[in-house]
Amino acid sequence: MRAGPGRGMRAGLAALALAALLPGCGTLQRIGDAAAGAPAAQPGEQGFVRGFLGGVAAEEPRAAVVARNVLSAGGNAADAAVAAGFMMSVTLPSRAGLGGGGACLLFSPRRNEVEAIVFPAGARAGVPAGADRPAAVPLMARGLFALHARAGRRPFEELMVPAEQAARLGVEVGQALATDLAAVAGPLLADPWSAAVFAGPGGRPLAVGERLLQSDLGGTLGVLRTAGIGDLHQGGLARRMQEASVPAGGGLTAAELRAATPRILPPVQQPLGNDVLSFLPPPADGGLAAAASFAALLGGAGAEAAAARGLAVARASRTTGGEPAALLASAPGGEGLSGLPASAGLVVLDRDGMAVSCAFSMNNLFGTGRVAPGTGVLLAAAPGIGRVQPALLSAGLVHNPNLRAFRAAAAGSGQEAAPMAVAAPILAALRGGQPAAPEPGRSQAIACARYLPGAAEACSITTDPRGAGLALGGLE
Repeated sequence: MRAGPGRGMRAGLAALALAALLPGCGTLQRIGDAAAGAPAAQPGEQGFVRGFLGGVAAEEPRAAVVARNVLSAGGNAADAAVAAGFMMSVTLPSRAGLGGGGACLLFSPRRNEVEAIVFPAGARAGVPAGADRPAAVPLMARGLFALHARAGRRPFEELMVPAEQAARLGVEVGQALATDLAAVAGPLLADPWSAAVFAGPGGRPLAVGERLLQSDLGGTLGVLRTAGIGDLHQGGLARRMQEASVPAGGGLTAAELRAATPRILPPVQQPLGNDVLSFLPPPADGGLAAAASFAALLGGAGAEAAAARGLAVARASRTTGGEPAALLASAPGGEGLSGLPASAGLVVLDRDGMAVSCAFSMNNLFGTGRVAPGTGVLLAAAPGIGRVQPALLSAGLVHNPNLRAFRAAAAGSGQEAAPMAVAAPILAALRGGQPAAPEPGRSQAIACARYLPGAAEACSITTDPRGAGLALGGLE
């Protein structure tokens, strides 16, 4: 089932009630195909999985389609999230890219636990000599590889192919990217390498429906697919990135690329009845802010007060540090955070109840606004230098450890509103009602009212109706 941008999936999933009355329909379909002479789909081919697939909600439609195709081909939620993350690096490079980073929550029913894979675009020790726009140390590819290593099923190289093909052959510009291009067209297109990619006829920014071709990025993705992700951090591609970052004003070094690694961390967790709520931990402090906002909403606070509470806790984490539990129990005063960079959200659920919730960022729209020549990689902005702050990477997930089952997940974007874009839909999933994420927050969410594994017909997959994302799920 498909929903257009801004439309949910509950109606589509209701069709599963009929499927429940026909437990052998998938087998009968395969017998019918074989009798008709049609070859059965093989693992890795769309249509291999029949019946309920799970679902995906993403801030960029092509990424959602790719994730759903992976689920249809026999991949699990981790595989689908990896493929979608790489695809967003091609189709929404303003907010997700090889030069940036992110963080993900992973729920594994087999292990019956939630863990956080944290890979934000890395800070620099200082301003490199000659760098007028210091670049963050890229961690996107290594972070997605770590997610796959924790739980992936399909070959990692296979999951990179859709993004590589999209970059090499080109894709139509979507609404989300066109909006971001229009917002920063002046400074972005002042860079000749960026203009070669994102400028249309007459030097204006590409518009919705026009072709976005990224041949150099496709070549870089091809190298990563064949030589391995490590080549970007301690191989030939690392040396190329170091050299190419100099004319782009980024000043990356091979030593920094080599040292940058994702972290596997315990999430920030809160019990609620028989369920356990998990949020991204610092340094992905948008998860900590979402936990604080959720607790405030649960206690009866209004949306504005809950949002302020979350931002105050995130600010305290950034300025004084401390254990998440102590920060959540404290009452930090002072102002919250403002002037935060953009991000993008993604949630995936597979038929077995594995779930992934991710947030990605370039620490600024289009990062530094400059492409490393010859690589196609937009360089993310280094946090902590000048006015650049880390994004509030916000994601949450709910599971029931007694049932070893999934309940709900959300990923948020929208600068300082991102934490509430996670807290509000999770509360709505658990207690009913409508999400109340303030502007400019945008939510991607999946909820199964009677858990999964369990009653799949009670699952809903939604993308924020105010955004340009896409929610997909249902039956194959």
